[in-house]
Amino acid sequence: MVNSRRPSKRPSMFEVAKLAGVSHQTVSRVINNSPDVSDATRAKVQAAVDQLGYRPSNSARALASRRSRTIGLIAGGMKFFGPISAIASIESIAREHGLFMSVMMVHEALCTQAEFDNLCDTFIEQNVDAFIFLTPTDVMFAAACRAKVSQPRVIVTSTHGQMTVREGLSLISADNKRRTAIVGIDQWDAMAKVVGLMSEYGHKSALYFAGPNEWRDAHTRLDAWRKLSAMHSIDSQIVRCHTWDSDESYAQMNHLLDEYGMKGAPLPTAVVSANDSQAVGIIRSLHEHKLRIPQDISVVGFDDMPGMDNLYPPLTTVHPDFEALGGVAMRETLRLLGEGSEPVFLTNQHGVGLIPAKVMSRSSLGPAPRR
Repeated sequence: MVNSRRPSKRPSMFEVAKLAGVSHQTVSRVINNSPDVSDATRAKVQAAVDQLGYRPSNSARALASRRSRTIGLIAGGMKFFGPISAIASIESIAREHGLFMSVMMVHEALCTQAEFDNLCDTFIEQNVDAFIFLTPTDVMFAAACRAKVSQPRVIVTSTHGQMTVREGLSLISADNKRRTAIVGIDQWDAMAKVVGLMSEYGHKSALYFAGPNEWRDAHTRLDAWRKLSAMHSIDSQIVRCHTWDSDESYAQMNHLLDEYGMKGAPLPTAVVSANDSQAVGIIRSLHEHKLRIPQDISVVGFDDMPGMDNLYPPLTTVHPDFEALGGVAMRETLRLLGEGSEPVFLTNQHGVGLIPAKVMSRSSLGPAPRR
């Protein structure tokens, strides 16, 4: 027998208002989290919403508010752990606030201004309410600052690079600057913690493996290392790397160990790398040369990638809180949209609101050997 009953109609806001004994405007205010509703009224409306199974129409809300409830996100560096973790946090908070994420990815080093602007134009055609830009490199940071968008923009980046934050902000008009926020990880403070710990362990000589200079993370970490190691009287040799990859750091470390061996020169007591992938290559080279970690030489990384606590030995490294960074980026977006309060940053440097990072102290860092 065929069921001739028509499917039940989706409940409307007016039905919710009737059941709750309030106006449909009050229902709208509750749905949109307006503060101008008493707790008792909010509870009555929510009970009616739950009883009827009412779900607000996003398109109707967009027409009423002249907003699409959509955030446009442009991201580089997507093959790395940090941006992926930050985006997951951004998307989760967006959903909590009834917002949608639309994501586009670019190559962080090869992105041109024209490509970046085309992506922004596509988002503008979708009537996005705001932009979030994850800009790990100088070219992306410059493109994000030069972008001709009038919507609020939140830029996620590092404090230092070949282009300073001040130079980047100077590319944004005064009106749009008020609708701009920049957030990042406090990598300088994290490096200060690393160098302080090394000093406590008595290290006075170290190799520092720098990352690719076009990456703002690499630039920030190198600037911090240079200044802070000098402050702690650590004799530092910089090893330049063109990539973040372990195979390059492995080859570089092999070459350096061969040089030290031929010269009969004493090895530095520690190696610090600008990311964990580099540390993996360094550790492999040290193991193959029969050097014990940390008894003969200590190793420190940066980023606390998954699995670093299970290396042999477990890697001392910096843990940037990428989830918290994504959360702050989204909360800054809400603030600029008038839907959130002023954030409280523990540190604000160079115009960047900073999220703290902590050092994960493990057994790859130990006391400097006596030589």
